[in-house]
Amino acid sequence: MARIVLRRMAKNQSGVIAAVKVGGELGQRIREMGLVPGTRVTVQGRAPLNDPVALRVMGGTLTLRNNEADHIEVEIEEEQ
Repeated sequence: MARIVLRRMAKNQSGVIAAVKVGGELGQRIREMGLVPGTRVTVQGRAPLNDPVALRVMGGTLTLRNNEADHIEVEIEEEQ
C-alpha cells in the first residue's frame, strides 16, 4: 500500500486514513469531523480550481480545503 497525503488523491480514489499530522485547533477540528486513523475516505470531486475537495466519509459528504488535506496521510491500494 502506498501512503500519500489526501490532497494528492484522484477523483473516485479511496483509501484509509493512516495519520493526521497536525495538532492544535486544526487537528482537533479534523478529528471531530471523523477524519481519524482507520477511517475509509473516497474523493468525490473537486471545485473548479481544485480547492476544496469533496470527500465521502462514513456515509456522508464533507469538504476540506487543500491546506487542511495536506495534513492527512492516506494509505492507498495500488492498482495492479
